[in-house]
Amino acid sequence: MNNFVKRTLSGAFFAALVVGSILFDAYVFAAVFAIISGLTIREFHRLTNYQSDVTVNSWIGVAGAVLLFITSFLHASGVIRYPIFSVYGFYIVVVLVTELYLKKKNPLHNWAYFIFGQVFIALPFSLLNFIAFIDDSQYKPLILLAVFVTIWVNDTGAYLFGITFGKHRLFERVSPKKSWEGFFGGALSALALGYVFSLIIPEISLVEWLLFSEIIVIFGTFGDLIESLMKRTVEVKDSGNAIPGHGGLLDRFDSMLLAAPVIFIYLSFLFK
Repeated sequence: MNNFVKRTLSGAFFAALVVGSILFDAYVFAAVFAIISGLTIREFHRLTNYQSDVTVNSWIGVAGAVLLFITSFLHASGVIRYPIFSVYGFYIVVVLVTELYLKKKNPLHNWAYFIFGQVFIALPFSLLNFIAFIDDSQYKPLILLAVFVTIWVNDTGAYLFGITFGKHRLFERVSPKKSWEGFFGGALSALALGYVFSLIIPEISLVEWLLFSEIIVIFGTFGDLIESLMKRTVEVKDSGNAIPGHGGLLDRFDSMLLAAPVIFIYLSFLFK
């Protein structure tokens, strides 16, 4: 019971933080998610550094993630345009050159994991800014919120359908508990939510909302599986313990990491 209460309270706080920061104000969203992106990439580097020949300084990755998020926010919101991204580009160059002087055992692995962290984690977080400002630098919190709510509804539907009807494994080698029944249950739940969003935000049609929902289901599932493979490779259960009873931030945002880039591309076609 104590674990259930702890899990419930921490989950409620996490959801309230995400929803509240998005709805309250664009700058509050930017501040909260810049911190979250940095902490998430720190968890990522702590995972990869379990390997004996990988020694990436996690705080270097954190600085890169926060810098990319802030520059993306300033650009997407229209506060500052070019050449704001050159600051982040210069930082990447400095990090790569610095490795020449550190005399690490395997600098190639350090370079590779640093860049992978920026692409796999920092970039998707930064693209949330462009989703939020998808329409001519006007902040659209409901569209951004729809990304996270769809992920949560999909996860809940997949869990309920999975434990009730799950018999056929989805990807047993990577995630033994996931089932095809759960996947399709989550997809149906997301479709129902897409219909609800079409009533709340009619500027996007019903068909477009349904496609929005299923894109998140498909690529969110792949993001989840990729993170599961990472943890299985380094033989850990959770990416961290930032959210008691739920694991780390990387565990909570894994579905977003692949869903956000594809949703950004999709919305770009709708709005541009």
